[in-house]
Amino acid sequence: MSTGGSPHIPYEEYLALEATADVKHEWLDGIIYAMSGDTPSHARIATNLEAKLHAALAGKRCAAFNSDLRIRVRETGLATYPDISVVCGSMETDPKDKNAATNPTLLIEVLSDTTEAYDRGEKFAHYRRIPSLREYVLVGQTEPRVEVFRRNPDDTWTLHEFTGRLVRLQSIDVAVPVADLYADPLAPPS
Repeated sequence: MSTGGSPHIPYEEYLALEATADVKHEWLDGIIYAMSGDTPSHARIATNLEAKLHAALAGKRCAAFNSDLRIRVRETGLATYPDISVVCGSMETDPKDKNAATNPTLLIEVLSDTTEAYDRGEKFAHYRRIPSLREYVLVGQTEPRVEVFRRNPDDTWTLHEFTGRLVRLQSIDVAVPVADLYADPLAPPS
């Protein structure tokens, strides 16, 4: 993610720019940040996980979304595009932005070298301000490791790490084999 170097832009102008932009941007406090593209590995892992969630949520009142769904953190104003979002019940949107969900149950980021510190730090600090959020998941790109941060009843968060077994997502009652996230049909046969 890189700063656009632009002056403070009202959210309404950001929405107009975003509607015609070739790349996605985050918005915070009037500053627009270009979201960089990532590796084929990143895209494959995100797609594998979104497909597994989509299938597992069939028949439930939850829906998985790819990075095209904008999430808005009402309390801090951040507008961003997580790699995967899950919304349960009914979708609530921002009063200023009918295309931005404000009530995700689960948010997932596939880590990359350029965004890992931000995803673990500042971005997670914003996400923790979303009252509906129950789990935040960080998926390693270079090694099979999944970290699930769960909100506790006292509003603290607990880390649960998964490496060689099932990833349990309690907020949506779904378990996915870690190996399935990293499956690569294009890899050379071993």
